[in-house]
Amino acid sequence: MRFLNLFLGILVTVVGFWLIWGAVSPLLVLGWGLAVGVFLWVKAESITEIWAWSTLLLGLESFAWPVVLMIQLKGTSDSLPEAEMGTILSAVVLGLFSSVFWVSFSFGLFNRARREHQGLSEEPLARVPGSRATKKKKVV
Repeated sequence: MRFLNLFLGILVTVVGFWLIWGAVSPLLVLGWGLAVGVFLWVKAESITEIWAWSTLLLGLESFAWPVVLMIQLKGTSDSLPEAEMGTILSAVVLGLFSSVFWVSFSFGLFNRARREHQGLSEEPLARVPGSRATKKKKVV
């Protein structure tokens, strides 16, 4: 099961990398996939950690997408047409939104992996002293 999740995590990050760079050499995309695969194999010990690292990398790729697009569209001219400015605006809004989503998602997965690693997830939840279930009704 770990190998399947490792493969899917690599696939997600490679597709994100390919979407950022567009027309890039397949050899470079394969190299990125190999680097991510080795990183996940060494760093991630559980399925939760595989997806935590994969979604973190996807969030960083989403953050880099508008920057790469701005560099690509800038080219040699000093001013951009209005259509390209609209494209950049859309990329910035969607890139930042998806980046925040994926980084937040990975943060939650890292917290879950940390709890599983420490064994805290199996402990029963403690009751809060001020909760409704523990309060007694006052007799007037």
